[in-house]
Amino acid sequence: MLYLDYNSTIRDIFRQVEGVSQHGLDELYNDQVRDGSRSYAESIISAGLASREDVLSLVAEFLGYELQVGEVAEIEPDILFSIEPEIAHQYRIVPLYRSEGGVHLLAADPFNSAIIDDLTFALDLEIHLVVCDPDHIEELLKKHYTKEESTLSDLLGQVGLEDFEGLDEAKENELADAANETPIIRFVNLVMQQAIRAQASDIHFEPFEDEFRIRYRVDGALYEMSPPPRSLALPVISRIKVISELNIAEHRIPQDGRVKLTIEGRAVDLRVSTLPTQFGESVVLRVLDKSAVNLDLDNLGLPDSVKTGIRDAVRRPNGIFIVTGPTGSGKTTTLYSALREVNEIDTKLLTAEDPVEYEIEGIMQVPVNHQVGLDFARALRAFLRQDPDKIMVGEIRDIETARIAVQASLTGHVVLSTLHTNDAPGAVTRLVDMGLEPFLLSASLEFVLAQRLVRKICSGCKEEYAPKKEMLDAIGLKADEIGERRFYYGTGCEECSQAGYRGRTGLFEMIKVTDSFREMINSGAATLVLRQSAIEQGMRTLREDGIRSIFDGESTVEEVLKYT
Repeated sequence: MLYLDYNSTIRDIFRQVEGVSQHGLDELYNDQVRDGSRSYAESIISAGLASREDVLSLVAEFLGYELQVGEVAEIEPDILFSIEPEIAHQYRIVPLYRSEGGVHLLAADPFNSAIIDDLTFALDLEIHLVVCDPDHIEELLKKHYTKEESTLSDLLGQVGLEDFEGLDEAKENELADAANETPIIRFVNLVMQQAIRAQASDIHFEPFEDEFRIRYRVDGALYEMSPPPRSLALPVISRIKVISELNIAEHRIPQDGRVKLTIEGRAVDLRVSTLPTQFGESVVLRVLDKSAVNLDLDNLGLPDSVKTGIRDAVRRPNGIFIVTGPTGSGKTTTLYSALREVNEIDTKLLTAEDPVEYEIEGIMQVPVNHQVGLDFARALRAFLRQDPDKIMVGEIRDIETARIAVQASLTGHVVLSTLHTNDAPGAVTRLVDMGLEPFLLSASLEFVLAQRLVRKICSGCKEEYAPKKEMLDAIGLKADEIGERRFYYGTGCEECSQAGYRGRTGLFEMIKVTDSFREMINSGAATLVLRQSAIEQGMRTLREDGIRSIFDGESTVEEVLKYT
């Protein structure tokens, strides 16, 4: 893909080109780019507005870089050997030639400034990037740099463990030196590469008294890798703190940071959190990999009724739409996907998030900052003076935020937000318990969606089986309800790393707030009464949607019981 992550930059470049229809460019951007299916550069080429060579030439001119026209005939061997294969593949670069004190590198992503920053330090040379067709660079990488897969065991064999015995966490210089040792850098990079290949959502580094544990969370479940020696805990955690620009000498208080890495040619954001424990600092990295998340309602596995309800909610002129569920249930992904439905030139969209997880073209996104007093309530109050059409608030945590959200909806805005409740009716009583007046809530609330994520059965090892009667009784299924339906589970294979599951799907329950439901909110009805009313009006509960998922062969009885 040609510069997928730089659509706005490509648009700015082409706005300065004479002879190209600006109206055509804007239409192209609205129709093909905002859905995330292709890059703006590829769209311009396929529409015939410019050739691939024209795009590359304009990018080189805009960046002030040299342009490599056509394929590269030959590269001197000593130039190729100046870059290790691991670095070439990591940054998607190929050395072209050397000049006095520097090296000129063909770059598949010339916009990525990290290439210059990282390699200037690593190679101790002046780095000059050369714009080239990314497809040619992929061919050169295959031709000149055979990719030898390192394993963590191989790297551990190269690490001189005695070098890290007895490290003093109070000595900042010692920690910094250990963190910049080549084996430690390669070890941390490989852990991250393996996690991202496995599509992990989190990476946990956990020091204990006698061991150092590293675990990945994939599809909601934690998997442990072979534990490295305990002596690596301090240098590895120090390395993570260095690349995330945290205070390497501070071990007494939690720290939060963020780091952008280039892994196998694509930029990946990692959110970093440290926590002081009895035996050292525990570190968790949240992987924010845009390419692994599909922000499209049609691809979220939503039932048609729920999908229609979300589209109705977000396209209304005003009202509040709330998504509930525990941490990690996909609430933010659902809200992002809903906003993309209305992300158009004629609509002003604002979000307040803690933190901003995915940067979306065309949406003004504000990270809350509690240290300077910018919380959700203050951001939301400022939003009302910014002339928005739709507003997303990361979470309604207090009565002040709830009241401003209601005020915003009553003055002609759509407000999207999240709550931590067990089900959809519970969102109503939670807001009333916060102190929100029932008559204000009933006047503004339009839809409530509760969701969970359950693991999907791996298609590579899916087999039919007969569940035990106790299991069916636990989920509330009777023999006459099952009929000829079949049940499946995953036996475990290489595709799913023997887990039996691969990927996740959602379970949903949605309340559309009707006039009769508003009356019940006003009368202060309890959660159970609200729930029964919603079911009578056609709401399918999370458990019922889970049974639908079982009958469709998507998930297992065990998964549905675990999460509903």
